Amino acid sequence: MAELKIPKRLTTALMNSLTAGVVPRVGLEHIAVGRKPEVEAIVQDMDNIAEGGAAFRLISGRYGSGKSFLLQIIRNYAMDRDFVVADADLSPERRLVGTKGQGLGTYRELMTHLSTRTRPDGGALEMILQKWIAAIQQSIMQSEGLTSDDPSLNLRVEQRIFEVTGGMQSLVHGFDFAKVMASYWNGYKLGDDDKKQMALRWLRGEYPTKTEARRDLGVGVIIDDDSWYDYIKLWAEFAAAIGYKGLLLFIDEGVNLYKITNTVSRHSNYEKLLTMFNDTMQGKAQHLGILMGGTPQFVEDERRGLFSYDALRSRLIDGRYGSQAYRTYSSPILKLDMLSHEEILILLQKLRDIHALHYGYEVRLADDQLITFMQNAVNRLGADELLTPREVVRDFMDLLHTLHQHPGSDFDTLLGERAAMAEQAVKSSGAAGGKSQEQDKTDDFLAEFEL
Repeated sequence: MAELKIPKRLTTALMNSLTAGVVPRVGLEHIAVGRKPEVEAIVQDMDNIAEGGAAFRLISGRYGSGKSFLLQIIRNYAMDRDFVVADADLSPERRLVGTKGQGLGTYRELMTHLSTRTRPDGGALEMILQKWIAAIQQSIMQSEGLTSDDPSLNLRVEQRIFEVTGGMQSLVHGFDFAKVMASYWNGYKLGDDDKKQMALRWLRGEYPTKTEARRDLGVGVIIDDDSWYDYIKLWAEFAAAIGYKGLLLFIDEGVNLYKITNTVSRHSNYEKLLTMFNDTMQGKAQHLGILMGGTPQFVEDERRGLFSYDALRSRLIDGRYGSQAYRTYSSPILKLDMLSHEEILILLQKLRDIHALHYGYEVRLADDQLITFMQNAVNRLGADELLTPREVVRDFMDLLHTLHQHPGSDFDTLLGERAAMAEQAVKSSGAAGGKSQEQDKTDDFLAEFEL
């Protein structure tokens, strides 16, 4: 076996994240298994987006099935291919629309996490603008033989900037967007940091009133709950105009829309989602990709999920000829199946080797022991369909930590004790009153409500 070479920074991030049951932001390529058809479908979408198209995908899967992991893998891959990316998790404070500015909250979160290949951890907004202006300056100096202190350089740069922003003025809010970009350039040219920060504040959606925006920047509008998505479309066009392939949005935890108890508010959010879907599917948006993660319940529940909104249901429901055996991956919904036993085994092998590399010890577990662990997990959960990567990974990391920190511990003994505890728990729950299936369903339903 080839010697594993992964920087300590990445193994640390992987160990900490996987132990806590969350998706790491870096190093995912070292533990990625399966999901090949899903990734290929999204990569095809990215090719279309780079050519001026748009795409919308719903990643549907149970808690722990790998939705967030897949979104993160695609996010990192998109940055490597020179896309601008932005990600946000929905929550009670961040929705698509809301009476208390929750839509604007989502926009601000996306702008905070705006990232590129050279700035992968977010906060790339100002860097993108500075890189754009510097590239224009460099291009003009080379093509026209000007020097950096030539007085005509700034004029030529300004003309080039207006060529880019001028093409966006025909779009909704494009004129104001272009005007703020010009304000940023003026601040950049004059070395006026206050002017630049005012423009950045406006672009991030942080201006509270139109009066302040008019006083500071000469524009009579601000980015608000109703208009934030229009500005996302402008950002996509702008990203393509200055040399990037396009803009990809990664919106996770869609189930928070399902949890909105007020029917009118929930349907308002679904209506905004329908607008985003239609724009990308019908060609009204360009260079824009939207990927949203959510549970099957969020998508398919006909009482409160997306399928409760007829306009979305008719667009998202599977066609007559698609089936489990003949899946096409061209539907807007990508349903994540559980990993196969072979894929889970490969994942366990990777985790075993990375754990040994990180803590500096010789690998102790053989492949047949990994198979035993996997079989134990399947039997404990009762059915193959219930086995999610998160559950397997957390248990396996716990096992690796125990074996490493307690040299006297034994794999077979630990697995035997765990199996005995699980069996005892099943017996205890059966003796405690034996809830009916109907009661379980009621409990699951009530768990979605929040006080």
